[in-house]
Amino acid sequence: MNSIALTQLFCALSFLGYGISCLTSQHMIAEFQRYGIPQFCKLTGQLQILAAIGLLLGYWQAWIGATAAAGIALQMACGLALRIRIGDTWIKCLPAAGYLLLCSWLAIRLT
Repeated sequence: MNSIALTQLFCALSFLGYGISCLTSQHMIAEFQRYGIPQFCKLTGQLQILAAIGLLLGYWQAWIGATAAAGIALQMACGLALRIRIGDTWIKCLPAAGYLLLCSWLAIRLT
């Protein structure tokens, strides 16, 4: 398995887990309240599950994976901006920044 395929799988599993967590976890609901956008918790979870499925479908249709990766990169850019706006520490911003870079790279490589 090459680095693109591994990154796809890693991101797909990560966002599948995060998406499910947004739909089921009280901790995630509390986090979205802390962000000031509790109304977007469920939508975020649904979009991340769809993107995870898109990343997996990207193994057969690269354009689907590229689109999903670009969508996640956009979500991570918004998430990073939000975390910076609410004054989170750079440690708390690192996951969003890391996934932003990973998914951006993946979107470019799959096109």
